[in-house]
Amino acid sequence: MRHEKTSNSRALSRRRLVLWSLTASLAAGLGMSTQAASWPGNKPIRIVVPYAVGGSGDVAIRSIQKHLEKTLGGSIYIDNKSGASGNIGATDVARSAPDGYTFLLGATNNYVMNQFLFKMTFDPLKDLVPVSLIVNSPLVVMVNPGLPAKTLGELSAYAKRNPGKANFGSPGPGTAPHLGGLRYNELSGAPLTHVAYRGAAPAVQALLGGEIQAMFVTTDSTSGHVLSGRLRALAVAGTARLAALPDVPTTAEAGLPGLVAGNWWGLSAPAGTDPAIINKMVAAIKEVMARPEVIEQFAKLGTTAVASSPKEFSSLMAKEATEWKALIQKSNVTLE
Repeated sequence: MRHEKTSNSRALSRRRLVLWSLTASLAAGLGMSTQAASWPGNKPIRIVVPYAVGGSGDVAIRSIQKHLEKTLGGSIYIDNKSGASGNIGATDVARSAPDGYTFLLGATNNYVMNQFLFKMTFDPLKDLVPVSLIVNSPLVVMVNPGLPAKTLGELSAYAKRNPGKANFGSPGPGTAPHLGGLRYNELSGAPLTHVAYRGAAPAVQALLGGEIQAMFVTTDSTSGHVLSGRLRALAVAGTARLAALPDVPTTAEAGLPGLVAGNWWGLSAPAGTDPAIINKMVAAIKEVMARPEVIEQFAKLGTTAVASSPKEFSSLMAKEATEWKALIQKSNVTLE
């Protein structure tokens, strides 16, 4: 009996060794580690959203969470860590173990703007590894209908005729809507005065009430007001029109081609994360974001479902970091 148990034990050990060898060989053949081959396994993936629940990025990742889980064959949980313009959550990820189980869903400011506005404890271009873009939300130039401007050109003409009397609002200094407004000022030669609010909701309310005349804002919180006539959309600061506002021209079509600004969201991981794991996540994202139901869902929000390679995402971050750094320094925008 004892000999039989010993033989069975040895046979089981040999089978395990053979299975491990096959897994390792397969992983080597595919150019990945054994950890990557079995990733994600039973361990949940944490995606940190550095803003409060209900924001545009939070809504975006939660809308594809189940799709990603099914594609990857693992579980995902969303960890909202808000504060300091997203720096708290971003710092958490940058300092996390690069084991493939922590990712950051950051916005434009997390990757390319905040480093020039705050004293950062990490470098987003070095301490985070780009994975893929998820969603692109171009800013839209919105005005209160009481303003006598129905085109972008008419807004500029009004601002020039009324220096100091036309204002634009933002969710706060250093945000994409603020910097988008500064870029408009620079390119149009018709400066609008900036008025900062504590968040997007009060800024939109101020625009609806006529307290400010204009705002450079994404459509997730404003498209309903445009459709009801409470706000007027003049131009989309992107390379293409939005499905949610098909009659609104791009800034290029409206005569200001250099005004391209938005709030895109992308996934990154701590530096040192296994490239094979990154590639598996990229493949899953590309598959999910190409699904018609996902594309339609994002279009209804006034955004665009996108996916990219790490290299493409890295190039975008480097390009925009250079552009926004120049504008921030020229406009003397500083935050602490």
